[in-house]
Amino acid sequence: MSTGPAPLRVLVVEDDPVAADAHALYAGRVEGFEVVGVAHSRAAAVRLLERRRVDLILLDLYLPDGHGLGLLRALRAAGYSADVIAVTSARDLAIVREGVSLGVVQYVLKPFTFATLRDRLGRYAEFRAAAGEASGQDEVDRALATLRAPHPAALPKGLSAPTLEAVTRALREAPDGLTAAEAGAAVGISRITARRYLEHLVADGRAGRAPQYGQVGRPELQYRWLGAGGRGY
Repeated sequence: MSTGPAPLRVLVVEDDPVAADAHALYAGRVEGFEVVGVAHSRAAAVRLLERRRVDLILLDLYLPDGHGLGLLRALRAAGYSADVIAVTSARDLAIVREGVSLGVVQYVLKPFTFATLRDRLGRYAEFRAAAGEASGQDEVDRALATLRAPHPAALPKGLSAPTLEAVTRALREAPDGLTAAEAGAAVGISRITARRYLEHLVADGRAGRAPQYGQVGRPELQYRWLGAGGRGY
């Protein structure tokens, strides 16, 4: 019988069902964490929190019935003390500052990989595990640095985060998918370079590929966004 600490209980709040499933899958794969609920709206999140104890909320900021920070403000006023990691596409630093004032401990920008969320959750767990009295300022600083200074997930050699983000955005905005040539034209890079980024997304489970048969010549590969959870093509 295990005598280790109980897993940290996670609530995923995300309006996109595919993204919500992916975030729940990712969090559930990290040792020491247990997903206890998924909510697609502010109201659903409140109902879940009334029934279940939660240690950590993975919170999307754009919800169909109100802003995520509005939900967090209401939770704090009601006495809920669960920590929050914002999982969002919001890049407005004023929103980031407001979130910090309300107790958002970390931000994870969409789109992201499992490795990114695993790193953030691991650091959060390390921060939570710190106990006892600090011996001095250095120890307090180290504890905060664990939470506030996560290591960025490494990309394969030759790939850059800004270009990956641009290719990802182009693929997400193409419901019928893109060939490498089309992705390259959309982003302003060569077909060969675009294919490297697309293949990285396939390897990461966020994109699928299938041959596209034309009238003449060899079939081209058509890539399509699957989301962070990776669904079949």
